[in-house]
Amino acid sequence: MTINALPQRVNRGARLRLTARGRRALAGALLIPAALGVGAGIAQIPTAMAGHERQDVAAYEQFNTHTVTGGETLWTIAEQIGGDRDVRDVVQEIMRLNNLTSANVQAGQQLALPNFS
Repeated sequence: MTINALPQRVNRGARLRLTARGRRALAGALLIPAALGVGAGIAQIPTAMAGHERQDVAAYEQFNTHTVTGGETLWTIAEQIGGDRDVRDVVQEIMRLNNLTSANVQAGQQLALPNFS
């Protein structure tokens, strides 16, 4: 007995086939919001950093003030107020308190001096 079997179609369902253009469009649709989110985050960095600026030194540190006289240097002032501390460290602290970029001072200049008491 011979049974003629007809090939049966297997219904695999409709498959989605994307062209190269469709794949690019889908990738763009998924990546553009992520890129915009990253860009927005990067744009916020300067604003976030501005919130962490140093406050005025006087608001949280105790210090004395000193008016520089003729012939004085930061080194001589540091020697006078530093006690047994390393003079170089005291000079650096004076520079930090006064936001100085160099150790040059002029007569009449007001300096904040660290209070080592």
